[in-house]
Amino acid sequence: MSGVTGARGRPDPNADTGAVLDIAGLTVSFPGVGEVLRGVDLRLEPGRCLAVVGESGAGKSVLARTLVGLAGEGGAPAAVAAERFTVAGQDVNGAGARQWRRLRGAKVGFVLQDALQSLDPLRTVGAEVGESLQLRRRGRPERSGRVLQALAHAGLDEPETRAAQRSGELSGGMRQRALIASAIVAGPQLLVADEPTTALDATVARGVLELLGRLRDEGTAVLLVTHDLGAVARLADDVMVLDGGRVVESGPTGQVLSQPDHPVTRALVAAVPRGPSRRPPVPETAPDVLRATGLHRRYPLPGGGTVNALDGVDLTVRRGQALGVVGESGSGKSTLARVLVAAERADAGRVELAGEPWSELPERNRRPRRHLVRMIPQDPLGSFDPRWNGGRILRTALKISGSARTPAELLELVRLPDSVQDRSPRALSGGQRQRLAIARALAAEPAVLVLDEPVSALDVTVQAAILQMLTELQERTGTALVLISHDLAVIRKTCDSVAVMHRGSIVERGPVEQVWSHPQAPFTRALLEARPPLPAFGR
Repeated sequence: MSGVTGARGRPDPNADTGAVLDIAGLTVSFPGVGEVLRGVDLRLEPGRCLAVVGESGAGKSVLARTLVGLAGEGGAPAAVAAERFTVAGQDVNGAGARQWRRLRGAKVGFVLQDALQSLDPLRTVGAEVGESLQLRRRGRPERSGRVLQALAHAGLDEPETRAAQRSGELSGGMRQRALIASAIVAGPQLLVADEPTTALDATVARGVLELLGRLRDEGTAVLLVTHDLGAVARLADDVMVLDGGRVVESGPTGQVLSQPDHPVTRALVAAVPRGPSRRPPVPETAPDVLRATGLHRRYPLPGGGTVNALDGVDLTVRRGQALGVVGESGSGKSTLARVLVAAERADAGRVELAGEPWSELPERNRRPRRHLVRMIPQDPLGSFDPRWNGGRILRTALKISGSARTPAELLELVRLPDSVQDRSPRALSGGQRQRLAIARALAAEPAVLVLDEPVSALDVTVQAAILQMLTELQERTGTALVLISHDLAVIRKTCDSVAVMHRGSIVERGPVEQVWSHPQAPFTRALLEARPPLPAFGR
């Protein structure tokens, strides 16, 4: 069985555990930051899955990268120390880059949360998946066969076709499976997966979790870093809770989730969104703030032809409404968001803002009214000027909008410390960056907020705080929300109405509870059936 210690005792250092991963007293520190991980102990045996959970900034991703020898990659050098640190039977305590390169791919696979950034857009999927085999000088015929086998094992249909494609030609779920294929092609004993289902819709996420479960059942040791406690309940045998770089609770998954001991664990469990929203639907008499009619948007395909990202979409958003938009990867949700805020032009159809023309206007005519509709992007880091700190980002937004608020007031709204004003976006955690993006949008006091996966990268406690903050903001100001999310529990908890998208069209819409209780479209039923069954969290 997997052993996880640090909160309930330490392993016997002389015991021969046969573990794929055996660590005692792991500490990781960075210059100017100090210790990010403090005295972490864990043990993971073949055919077991250990989930690592915790709030944003707890050290989860640092732990994942340390386990594959990449703790200091992409930033300041890391100091790694441990009493014991063995991976796949090898002592890596004090290991250098060369030893880790020999381990990665061959003995340890690593799956990052952002497949689009992790895969080279200029290389074929086959070349990406086969890279670790090429580095080990496997012949072309062997590489080709093992690449196709890995792609099929990862659940990709037509592996020969997928191997010839590039990452930009695949959906989000396909890219994630290609990344997993790259991690397992050499048959590693340990697979480290850092948020592998973040921003994936329920059907695709279920497929990825089933794949990881199959690998575990075949004998691979899986370490899953995630903020999704539903995924933990579905996949993990054991769970370890980090807080401030320390292990505060650990044990069998059912025990930790149903009877959490530590306050941090209890807070995580309590924050899981479940149950219906208590807000009644917005009345039909409420004025429209955003109306889309007959939207069409087509994209060319690399091999010729086009794909309909939007296919005749009609949508109305009323003052004070919280409208959720759900659908599988590639259904057109993000394209709809960009068209609604006029960041992208539709091929046909129109969008009206507060009853007046919006989408067909030239940008110079839209600019005076841009403050009325603001978008929160899925990836906030790419939307910030990397030369600016948080204070300058917010001051600029306030100056443009003419608001009398201060940066400190905006940060308080999204529950960020005032010290964020002095930090660059790259120095913030993913959750902090997302909250900074929301604060920037609130500077304009918009009539409509369009949020594209605004909480997908956040742990459940921060997620709950953000969603509560948005609800309170809406109740106080009447701001309408268009919330795009793959997380059906978030939509149900936050929104009063929902629109379900499939292949560029809205196939079902209505009050959330009505759609949840009596789905009419076959795709809606499939989407709801794919939700991970939440256990009886908490006492």
